[in-house]
Amino acid sequence: MQQKIDSDKVVQNLMASWQASGLKQKLIFTFAIIALFRFCAQLPIYGINNEVFQALASGNNLIGFLDMFSGGALGKVSIFALGIGPYITSSIIMQLMAVIVPSLERAQKEDGEAGRRKIQQITRVFTVGLALFQSLIFALALYKLPGAIMPGVDPVMFFVGSAVSLTAGSVIVMWLAELITEKGVGNGASLIIFVGIIAGIPLYCNRTATLVSQDAMLQLGLLALVAIFLATIVFIIVLHEAARKVPIVSARRQVGNKVYGGQNTSIPFKLNPGGVMPIIFAIAILLFPATVLGFVQQMHIENVAVASVFEKLSIVFSANSISYYVIYFVLIVTLTFFYASIIPSMQPKEIANNLKKYGSAIPGVKPGKPTADKLNEILSRTTLIGALALGIIAMIPTVATKVTGITTFQGIGATSLIILVGVALDFINQIKTHMLAKNYESFLQQQ
Repeated sequence: MQQKIDSDKVVQNLMASWQASGLKQKLIFTFAIIALFRFCAQLPIYGINNEVFQALASGNNLIGFLDMFSGGALGKVSIFALGIGPYITSSIIMQLMAVIVPSLERAQKEDGEAGRRKIQQITRVFTVGLALFQSLIFALALYKLPGAIMPGVDPVMFFVGSAVSLTAGSVIVMWLAELITEKGVGNGASLIIFVGIIAGIPLYCNRTATLVSQDAMLQLGLLALVAIFLATIVFIIVLHEAARKVPIVSARRQVGNKVYGGQNTSIPFKLNPGGVMPIIFAIAILLFPATVLGFVQQMHIENVAVASVFEKLSIVFSANSISYYVIYFVLIVTLTFFYASIIPSMQPKEIANNLKKYGSAIPGVKPGKPTADKLNEILSRTTLIGALALGIIAMIPTVATKVTGITTFQGIGATSLIILVGVALDFINQIKTHMLAKNYESFLQQQ
């Protein structure tokens, strides 16, 4: 009876959340944009023979991996074949430039909304340039691929049409991602990647079923792999939600007849402050040279020395090499620290100044610089633990696929699992935050 009452309360709370002011419209808008993205991802570019490229993609791990992140758009050689990649890469470049260039750093930290819009506009320009560059490389690789171009297609029209279509498609994806971020629920870029991965799961399941159907050992390996995946999901959730709470004491202040302060609180510092973004950024950085090298190899360069250099670089960035995963691990750790350094709520000096301003302090630590140094020490240790844990978790499914021999899940296991769980948690947390703002604390207490 009690269980039925609790379930009725959950249903009532869910209905209340759907009727919450603005939330229903935001969710409908988000799903509508995602549906539009999925529809446009099926539209092919001019003059291409999809079957030839799909045959190449099925036997190429890199192209198959990229195809999964584009939701099948790359395999279909659609106008959205480049996906959200150019936009993410441009965002990384701008965040790095904001640390190096004083004017951009000032715009980011001091100019408020105007500075944010300035950086966002520069990011968009970078996205167009990068998308144009990648589209030309992609068009050249397609042109060199035997049978990929339909008979009778003019080469000039093919290059111009492909460059314009792919660049425009990348810009449209960027625009859709920004629309979701501003008017919908969740981070637009992360959700588009999330949807792309989800769209590729049925194909991976079908390949896996075909692989293990006639082999009992592989069936046992599949069970072990699923168990490892489930355990990894638990670790990802723990890492995502874990936080280091720094105790704070406030001095009592009397204003008139009222007494303020005197309460003990804490500042929570997340173990993984960047969430899923370090993974996405690491993938974007790794996939750019791997994509270029993969397509260059398809061009069959005649110069032996140049071809040898490209071949060695391709091995370094190959998803089957140890060097790839070493670089991937280092990038995750580095980008986690970088992302933590640019989050406004994780700046030791600013936190120390605010604590001093409001008469608060860490127990046993003097206000001002000593507090900033202590916070910096805590943040460094916390971020290091989170970065190493995130890197290790990213490696576990990859090692598991190698050990069990179920390589059909290799793409989704290595990186996509973390992205799926991380984006899903961020999406749920944003819904909870929106509901909290609308005074639905009762629903949150049920979670």
